[in-house]
Amino acid sequence: MAKSDKKRGASFLNGVPNLLILKLLSRREMYGYELVRSIQQASGEALVFAEGCIYPLLHVLEEEGCISSREQAINGRTRLYYLLTGKGEQRLAEMEREWDRVRQGVVQALNWEPVS
Repeated sequence: MAKSDKKRGASFLNGVPNLLILKLLSRREMYGYELVRSIQQASGEALVFAEGCIYPLLHVLEEEGCISSREQAINGRTRLYYLLTGKGEQRLAEMEREWDRVRQGVVQALNWEPVS
């Protein structure tokens, strides 16, 4: 494995929330709290992110052009809905490929038997 692949694998683990956000937004547009709850529900409560963790990621993803947002008034309150862009679809595909590589590496490591 090249040195850059090692770094990418380590930094990728920090990008799991981004992967989940992009994946959920590939299915439909959602607002922030809805994303938080959806991640929690989809992971069987194994992954619980505070809104304070998700909103900064949404802002960065929007600045990078991976998602866009639109406002919608609901019962007198304005919600900010997030949508996946074409660039976001490309980023998601890259992240899913990397996730598969990392996941396979973890499975391989868990099943590894050292030779004595």
